[in-house]
Amino acid sequence: MKISVVIPAYNEEKYIRNNLKSLQQQEVNPDEIILVDNLSKDKTISIAKEFNVKIIEKGTAGIGNARNIGFNAAQYEIIARCDADTIVPPDWLKKIKQNFAKNIDALVGPVNYYDVFPQNTINSKIFIHFIKICLGHYPMLGLNMILTKKMWEKVKDKVCLDDKIVHEDIDLAIHVNKQGGIIAYDPTLIVQSSGRRIKNNFFSFFIEYPTRLIKTFKAPHL
Repeated sequence: MKISVVIPAYNEEKYIRNNLKSLQQQEVNPDEIILVDNLSKDKTISIAKEFNVKIIEKGTAGIGNARNIGFNAAQYEIIARCDADTIVPPDWLKKIKQNFAKNIDALVGPVNYYDVFPQNTINSKIFIHFIKICLGHYPMLGLNMILTKKMWEKVKDKVCLDDKIVHEDIDLAIHVNKQGGIIAYDPTLIVQSSGRRIKNNFFSFFIEYPTRLIKTFKAPHL
């Protein structure tokens, strides 16, 4: 079982080195790492070139488009995705392989925000269970989500790409479920990510994000 890791990125020079270091230090090595760069204007690409990473430069906007480009380019049976400001634990890929030894199609794990005060007190566990109640199945989180290439092939032409209407990761989970896919949750598969969006843009996180979440629930695919 081989794993492709996909990382969308835009102007991530402050974070991408730590992200790629954490992937380099895995107990089980990734079989490929794909960085999908949305024409960054900083040193993101030059830093990424210090590592064994396949870099795809794209010119279209949107995290959904970046994800799709990376997932379509992935060569292997399992596609793992994290954000450029995410730090994954050394056993991340090892645990992913252990989970996919079972009969599942997708997997999600929690996220701790390492630079939000008080440190690590804001995490996604409650959010994951709340969305599960709303949807009737587990969601997926772009910072820490995995699915099979086989399932991606089933849903890639059905997912929504308008980031102003849907959260692309939850939309993806809805489509996986509609295809009969099993989304598992591993509470021990915890990654650390920056909470900069929470700190820097109160309106976006606490008003715009929930508004788009409601739009995702009401989208035509439901």
